[in-house]
Amino acid sequence: MLGAIGIVFGDIGTSPLYALKESFLGPHPMGVDRLHVLGVLSLIFWSLMLIVTLKYVIVAMRADNRGEGGSFALLALIAPHARGRRLSVILATLGVLAASLFYGDAMLTPAISVLSAVEGLTIVDPGLSTLILPIAGVILAGLFLLQSHGTARVGALFGPIVLVYFATLAALGIAHIAARPEVLGIVSPTWAFAFFHHEPRLAFLAMGSVFLAVTGAETLYADMGHFGRKAIGLSWIGLVYPCLMLNYMGQGALILGSPGAVENPFFLMAPDWARLPLVLLATAATIIASQAVITGAFSSTHQAIQLGFLPRLRTFHTSVKAAGQIYIPVVNWGLLAMVLVLVLGFRESSRLASAYGISVVGTMLITTAMLAFLIFRVWRWRRWLGGLVIGLFLAVDLAYFLSNLAKIPDGGWFPLLVAAMLFTLLTTWATGQRAMRGRLADTGMALPLFIQSAAGSARRVRGTAVFLCASPDGIPSALLHNLKHNQVLHERILILTVAVGEVPHADPARRLEAHPLDHGFTRVILHYGFMDEVDVPRDLAGLDLPGGKLALMDTSFFLGREKPVPALRGRGMAPWRVRLFAAMLKAAESAMAYFRIPTNRVIELGSQVEM
Repeated sequence: MLGAIGIVFGDIGTSPLYALKESFLGPHPMGVDRLHVLGVLSLIFWSLMLIVTLKYVIVAMRADNRGEGGSFALLALIAPHARGRRLSVILATLGVLAASLFYGDAMLTPAISVLSAVEGLTIVDPGLSTLILPIAGVILAGLFLLQSHGTARVGALFGPIVLVYFATLAALGIAHIAARPEVLGIVSPTWAFAFFHHEPRLAFLAMGSVFLAVTGAETLYADMGHFGRKAIGLSWIGLVYPCLMLNYMGQGALILGSPGAVENPFFLMAPDWARLPLVLLATAATIIASQAVITGAFSSTHQAIQLGFLPRLRTFHTSVKAAGQIYIPVVNWGLLAMVLVLVLGFRESSRLASAYGISVVGTMLITTAMLAFLIFRVWRWRRWLGGLVIGLFLAVDLAYFLSNLAKIPDGGWFPLLVAAMLFTLLTTWATGQRAMRGRLADTGMALPLFIQSAAGSARRVRGTAVFLCASPDGIPSALLHNLKHNQVLHERILILTVAVGEVPHADPARRLEAHPLDHGFTRVILHYGFMDEVDVPRDLAGLDLPGGKLALMDTSFFLGREKPVPALRGRGMAPWRVRLFAAMLKAAESAMAYFRIPTNRVIELGSQVEM
């Protein structure tokens, strides 16, 4: 729970820094009076209750894929139950679109969170305004540099800080609630209804800013693999939710008594002497807010690779206890670059708030649609209960989605543009992989029959050849190309498959599995755990083969390298997508580096594949 508090709740926990302020001073400003203040607070209370507590903590977190959460985990759960190709394609498209929108959130959250905290310096001393951007940039760069140490260590470091932060939220709120206890009445939805009854248009537009209080809910689900459903759920219900609402109500009580405090109610809640320490504490909390979406981006990327939507990327497992705690360098540095672009481009948290939210609510709406399929087709709830739950989720999500559409001209276009680009990348890779597998499909010949045919038609040469094969039952394409073009076979041939299991460490005594076949062929499988270092030459050394032990200096490793090219006469994929797929394939991590094969022992056999 301490680790979960230190990682998962930073995003939603820092929303009090800007959510209430933007509701009154954002693109659609409103007067600071009793109806508006209590109406907005009631909307915040019930939005957190319905979206975070009911939808995510109680319902969505039950949908885990071997402990993992997020859009891809949900897709993996429901895809096997989809009947018909059309429905399968629709569900896959929804899952990919939700993940693409999530990456837009992962870029905006660090930028707006850190900027909003550092801007508190202007409350302490207006002359410090010129230092805001440099300080925010240094903080963000330092955060991303920490990622390689792993989320477990980062969470243990941040956990106590966030506990102090939430205790401070509650204490500040209680101090002001005591002066105006009427704000406790916002737990009744009648204030939200009264707001809509008196000013329906303004209330609807205000929902776009009120939604800022809910951003981070999707991160709870995406980060579930790091700490587990139970730790996240108990932390939310027992600590985070009560502290958040006490602070929001305290801010409401403050601006009811002093309407001018709406300029920055979070920092103005504190007495003069405590404002600088509060800025420092809030800055630390916003670092955690950034951490939450960064770890969620790592999880989503890892799942995308496993499901075939991204090429293989170098991934480091940072914990022996949880497979979900990972670090992906290319994602880390890509996010840092985009976050710095956002900070330097928008320059103010208020301007970023206009771009923030639309990607989150889009992801939430898609998650609801996928949950509907899960509830009715997989879990098979009673129709009336499933209809009631999904109907409630859809009504809330649609209302916030339509309200957030008004943000598109003011910056909401940015996360949508990012999502469109990522959606193109994910679908292009999946489509390209499918097309390439079709072109490189095995001849249909059984391996024993292939061995009999090849052994009788090819000249045998000295030495050992190792051909890597993804499937333990397939025939490597590199073997087929070598036989076709060189018309030779080595005296000893290993068809090697590397299998990575879901345990931290595989039993070293069972690392190597060898099955001798006819005519000098041997099928070999190397078993690794997700924390094990993959080193093929080391683990093949000393392997007993017909004719003696394997010697690395007499062994050649054959790898296949395919180059996609557009098909003639408009068949197959669009030419621009083929070129994009080829670029992604080239950028994928080299099998030679991943398996630690010496460069002077590798032979790559390339071929062009029309797609």
